[in-house]
Amino acid sequence: MTEHERALALQGHLRTLGRRSLLRGAGLGLASLALGRIARGDEGEQAQGLHHAPRARRVVHLFQSGGPSQLELFDHKPLLQERNGEELPDSVRRGQRLTGMSGNQASLPLAGAQFQFARHGESGAWMSELVPHTAAIADDLCIVRTVVTEAINHDPAATFLLTGSQIAGRPSMGAWLSYGLGTMNGDLPVFCVLVTKGKGGQPLYKRLWGSGFLSARHQGVQLRAGPDPVLYLNDPPGLDRATRRRMLDALREMHEDDAQRSGDVAPLDRIAQAELAFRLQSSVPEVADLSDEPDATFELYGEDARNPGTYAANCVLARRLIERDVRFVQLFHRGWDQHGSLPGAIRTQCRETDRASAALVTDLKRRGLLDDTLVVWGGEFGRTCYCQGKLTPTNYGRDHHPRCASVWMAGGGVRAGSVYGETDEFGYNIVRDPVHVHDLHATILHLLGVDHERLVHRHQGRRFRLTDVHGEVVEALVG
Repeated sequence: MTEHERALALQGHLRTLGRRSLLRGAGLGLASLALGRIARGDEGEQAQGLHHAPRARRVVHLFQSGGPSQLELFDHKPLLQERNGEELPDSVRRGQRLTGMSGNQASLPLAGAQFQFARHGESGAWMSELVPHTAAIADDLCIVRTVVTEAINHDPAATFLLTGSQIAGRPSMGAWLSYGLGTMNGDLPVFCVLVTKGKGGQPLYKRLWGSGFLSARHQGVQLRAGPDPVLYLNDPPGLDRATRRRMLDALREMHEDDAQRSGDVAPLDRIAQAELAFRLQSSVPEVADLSDEPDATFELYGEDARNPGTYAANCVLARRLIERDVRFVQLFHRGWDQHGSLPGAIRTQCRETDRASAALVTDLKRRGLLDDTLVVWGGEFGRTCYCQGKLTPTNYGRDHHPRCASVWMAGGGVRAGSVYGETDEFGYNIVRDPVHVHDLHATILHLLGVDHERLVHRHQGRRFRLTDVHGEVVEALVG
């Protein structure tokens, strides 16, 4: 079918349905015109459906912005302690590129982690003393030690991990899930974003949770701490809810008339967004108010969870959103970019995140939600085994490293109590089972019942997908 024929067909379909029938059902306005056409990769802005039985229905992505050092957390390398201060061998580096921050150093001294490691769980996974709460749930985790990215600096690496491309402008992972799977709760966004308040670090751009060339209704909705969790959601003073309802009804009729005349679905997206905002005025304040949580919640997540906007409070809010069938919740926590003063800085980061991350997994499990909720923890890349800057007996830093990053996953059909992939004894190269970012995305989509090669959108004459033209499902990660 040609573009012109599709437009004519859509126009006729709109006229046949009529105004009222288009709005009947989930109340999402005119946002979903046709379902289940993913096999043909049509250009429509509809939820496209499942390709196989899903293991997960929802995702929580705990994005640790800046690149956590795997060598201090999950990838134990005693050789680095034994050879602390020695030069990184050329046979290990193999001429691989470095960033401009350490590439001109006269020396690249090996830096051993200054923290104790021990084995945990039946899997015997090595974990640092910095993450005791995460270590306590080792048997719920699938730890991947060999994540590989193509980017060596923060912006392209974060953009790559979160959108599948180093080039800005592509839809984010959550937007792809909204586009492909649609909503499970019409009173809340499909995709919610929570950012830890008051944390410095690498910039976070809204495009990281944006919709790119997909409809704007697929972008993430950021919930913030304070009296207005979603900006510009509340009605202005003097406008009551009944008046707002009449305004939306009038606006809806105008958009429907526009769509009927032109065959363009853009007006339908706009009214769908307006209708969702109307419903969010009631649903968001309820879900964002933690005052009804029992003391046991704060005993589990830590007292920081009582302070709105902290990472711990956001983890509680993530659970509340998951309980209400939000499809994709993404938490952002900055501060992991530790080029210097790493020992002290990483202690702070772990103190802020370890307990709440583990508590979220435990809480979901207790509530029977972990089986079909996938939790993913990790940053945009790993860190070098050599020291950036001056190495001292008590201090060191690590540069960006596009190989050997560690990521853990829990629930949602992953192989619990497992460790996947192996790096060399220096923690610099992968010796077994690399997992490219596209492979990670393909596996996440697979767990959600989606074939990554078939979740596509035509834009500017090309079919795009989250995994570009790459990616393979890592079957060994699936339980």
